[in-house]
Amino acid sequence: MIIHAKEKKERALGEKLFLKAHRCSSPKCSMIRRPYRPGVHGKNRRKISDFGTQLMAKQKLKITYGVSEHKLKNIFKEASRNPAATGEKMIELLERRLDNTVFRAGFADSRPMAHNLVSQGHISVNGKRTRIPSFMIRKGDKIGIRLESQERSFAKDLKEKAKSISLPIWLSLESEKLTAEVKAIPKETDMIFDVSRVIEFFSKNN
Repeated sequence: MIIHAKEKKERALGEKLFLKAHRCSSPKCSMIRRPYRPGVHGKNRRKISDFGTQLMAKQKLKITYGVSEHKLKNIFKEASRNPAATGEKMIELLERRLDNTVFRAGFADSRPMAHNLVSQGHISVNGKRTRIPSFMIRKGDKIGIRLESQERSFAKDLKEKAKSISLPIWLSLESEKLTAEVKAIPKETDMIFDVSRVIEFFSKNN
């Protein structure tokens, strides 16, 4: 049921968000089998208003990073303190979340999985267990799988997988130690978001 609920969100937005990593890359993916909106009238074309476009952009960002409406709104408020680069700052704050960093480092196949690893106490920051998925990482921080957790089934093949992971430029990885270091504050993402539409949404509905 959880799998279908997540895939339904992707179908509603008309785009793969890789909420279920392996399934999204397989022929079982709902976006491949049913590439239209869920519901009785899902196959019908519809004209989307400006508000609808803004809403979809906001939903895409929120669902991709797994944050609540309230948290995304707070991120917008913090980012808007720098009006010249609000969109860039929003992406930076979302990328700096600990659960996203765990995902980016290759310790989890999806952000929801990374969120669970953090909340279950398997992740350390600078040697200290950290259970807060929204924890903001900083330059120089070292994020890793706790030694006590490295014998767990989920971690046993990570060292081998980590050798082939494609890292963002702001992270480096010691695969044998299962430790990633934040080399710089993230400024970009490999996913394309229409952040300007998200800013419009919150500016008009704040």
